[in-house]
Amino acid sequence: MPESEEVVSRAWSWLTDPGHECDALVAEVDGSIVGFANHRPIPSPYTGTTGIFLDDLFTDPAARGRGVGRALTQRLRALAAAEGRSFVQWVTAEDNHQAQALHGTVAARTNWVMYESGV
Repeated sequence: MPESEEVVSRAWSWLTDPGHECDALVAEVDGSIVGFANHRPIPSPYTGTTGIFLDDLFTDPAARGRGVGRALTQRLRALAAAEGRSFVQWVTAEDNHQAQALHGTVAARTNWVMYESGV
């Protein structure tokens, strides 16, 4: 389902505000954006450390299979290390087998099951 203009505008304002916790990495090929990784810091009271949570990893369908997602996750790990973070964490849809094929080569799958409740 397409996002509303209000949601897109709000998210864009977060990503372009240097003071907001949300940020993004972009992948470019020949001056065109072919992928992005939206991310933010995430504290872990369990370990007493802070990591980076990858909210969205997107690769243009025309560029899939060319290493864009791998490059973005590697860059995010390097960013986490440079910032003194202890981990990078993300979730993906259970039926997103294409993404899971990549994720399984760059990170360990956990045993956690995620739940979400509206307010």
